[in-house]
Amino acid sequence: MPKISAGGVKLYYEEAGTGTPLLFIHEFAGDHRSWETQMRFFSRRYRAITYSARGYPPSDVPEEVDAYSQEVHVEDALAVLDGLKIEKAHICGLSMGSYTSLLFGLKYPERAISLTVAGSGYGSGKERGGWYGDLETMANAFLQEGMAATAEKYTVGAARIQLRNKDPRGFEEFQQQFLKHSPKGSANTFKGVQMRRPNLLDLEDQLKKLTIPTLLMLGDEDDPGMEATLFMKQMIPTAGLEIFPKTGHAINLEEPDRFNRSLLDFLTAAESGKWGLRDPRSIAG
Repeated sequence: MPKISAGGVKLYYEEAGTGTPLLFIHEFAGDHRSWETQMRFFSRRYRAITYSARGYPPSDVPEEVDAYSQEVHVEDALAVLDGLKIEKAHICGLSMGSYTSLLFGLKYPERAISLTVAGSGYGSGKERGGWYGDLETMANAFLQEGMAATAEKYTVGAARIQLRNKDPRGFEEFQQQFLKHSPKGSANTFKGVQMRRPNLLDLEDQLKKLTIPTLLMLGDEDDPGMEATLFMKQMIPTAGLEIFPKTGHAINLEEPDRFNRSLLDFLTAAESGKWGLRDPRSIAG
């Protein structure tokens, strides 16, 4: 079982294909398996790589909350690239992984060919107020009640019911994978990563300096991410935004064909130098 060491924690990874490296970073409710449709599609053209974050078996599950943070997630992504001897890669993240993708690009711009920030923005902007209480409650539920007791609450939320409605078989697979996550790892991820990560609206100065080609993607029914995603579009000079209609949070699972084609078009444009800075003449006012 291939693993890479990241600060003493072993991270499980998978890779397929050859060519320009493309790293996928999963969301909270997913793991390396969440990207299977993308791995199959992109490994035909790229060296496609995915991994399970710390706290997600078969990666290690550290016991202490302090072993988890947004900063650590960025360093873990770097450790995967270093462990595979990859100098630069396209970085694609969904939700929790999108924060890692974005912050990786801010900290290590020389290591990223492009950034894809999908389903992002949770815990930023106006909805940040109730964010901490909700996460604390859910983290404690993972520890006290276990994954099975909390899965129905979490996996059928307002921005996830769309997947069940569109693809019952895919939703069942998603839910069964979620049930096999570690309660300890899930709780520690909530408490150490999501509850402590920065508010994207506080990163204006850094975002304005980001010149790596950046694609933002969001479902139009993924309400908690809307404010911060629009903010990133306004602040990042290279950002392009694609909204998926009638779509919730896990856009790569809900609309895999559109996601893959949109991402492929973006990667092609970025590699050919056709995804540059926004023309200032296009800015109203």
